Amino acid sequence: MPRFFKNTHLTGTGRDNTIRAQVCAMGKRGIHQIARLANVSIGTVDRALHGRKGIREETRKRILSIAKNIGYKPNPVARALSVGRAAIRIGVCIPRELHFFYDQLRDGIFAEARRLEHFGVEVIYCPLKYLGAMETETVRGMLESDIQGLVITPGNPRQLTPLINEAESKNVRVICVASDMPASRRSSVVCVNPRINGRLAAELMGKFVPSRSQVAVITGMLETEDHREKTAGFSEFFPRFCPGGNVVEVIEGHEDADEAFQKCFSLLDKFKDLAGLYVNTANCLPVCRAVGARKLGGKIRLITTDLFKEMAPYFEKGTIFASIYQRPFVQGQSAIRMLGDYFIQGQPLPATRYLNPQIVMCSNLHLFRETRIAKRIGG
Repeated sequence: MPRFFKNTHLTGTGRDNTIRAQVCAMGKRGIHQIARLANVSIGTVDRALHGRKGIREETRKRILSIAKNIGYKPNPVARALSVGRAAIRIGVCIPRELHFFYDQLRDGIFAEARRLEHFGVEVIYCPLKYLGAMETETVRGMLESDIQGLVITPGNPRQLTPLINEAESKNVRVICVASDMPASRRSSVVCVNPRINGRLAAELMGKFVPSRSQVAVITGMLETEDHREKTAGFSEFFPRFCPGGNVVEVIEGHEDADEAFQKCFSLLDKFKDLAGLYVNTANCLPVCRAVGARKLGGKIRLITTDLFKEMAPYFEKGTIFASIYQRPFVQGQSAIRMLGDYFIQGQPLPATRYLNPQIVMCSNLHLFRETRIAKRIGG
């Protein structure tokens, strides 16, 4: 059985108490209006709206009809705050590894969750060891814990799709982050459009290498939508930007550092004239080490994905020529914000929310928070 971790509620004081009072007051005004129009007590209205016993069926129907006519909808947030419990429980199921990427994604999720705590939002955090590990079992356990929303990075979309469809049929709103399940009924996805991500890398690579160059792609798992679409976008567009260019091999590293190193090391021996490598996951450090072990740093044009402090030395040495930063913190933050807006304010969920990627090169490396942290650590 998966372990669940709840975020800690903060004590509401000052502005928090003001917000709490305003939300509750909005619900009370609607109930008072219904009670006046139906000529019944507020307690009777409350019992009718929430399906409790103690009133005649004729009275219940009359109250519900009035509520419908005035456009009143019970506010779960106001009700929850009035009794001091969480109104909205959001499950979060993302991997721990690769931590370079998922730590930032998680930080964005919890930063936004803390902002929404005084609206009765509670996050149930149940991480996976790595992408796709025990995924179906973990999600099934979360759905049994009475959540209203789910934020997930799907590793095995084909296996997970029936469960996500079942969740949506029970009004559990599912938002994918960092990768998608387009064949499922999920409510939304927050990510950098993966095919455009791959095309952008192809265009950069086409400017870095001469015509008729051979290049290769290092990915995680082609079963994962994000990895597959990035690979497809790059493979399709690279020959357009590099006349006569060819993607000679696609390697799956399965987000395992040792496997990625060994496969890349062998690849560089197999293709002596390889001009470029595109790594479309955050698992770039073993590729950098393999390039260094073959004494090819600065000779092979290496385009990576995302940014974290351990990458900075490889930029400075010229091993990494460019990276496509997917803004994982903003992805996590946006997913929780969208669910908060949906449950609290009734705003519809967009089918997709694609973020604009950022190109990182040595000239703008110092502008990113991750590398400033790295320089402080290094003295």
